[in-house]
Amino acid sequence: MWLTVNGTMRQQGTTANMIFNVPTLVSYVSQFMTLLPGDVISTGTPAGVGHGIRPAPVYLQPGDEVELGIDGLGRARQKVVAHS
Repeated sequence: MWLTVNGTMRQQGTTANMIFNVPTLVSYVSQFMTLLPGDVISTGTPAGVGHGIRPAPVYLQPGDEVELGIDGLGRARQKVVAHS
């Protein structure tokens, strides 16, 4: 799993770094809802989130391009726009 902002790597990780493994998460969530193909289980974020950058946090700005992906699965790209 990875995420870039304007082509600069910000986050990179694997499921091996997660507290709970994928089968455990799927089993737990399945106790409360029926999971269907395409469902997403949000689990948190790898190190590198902008708010945690020191000495000063770095936040997304209008015009920034964010790309994220999971190797072997796919990628998505979004452009940040200002709130109207």
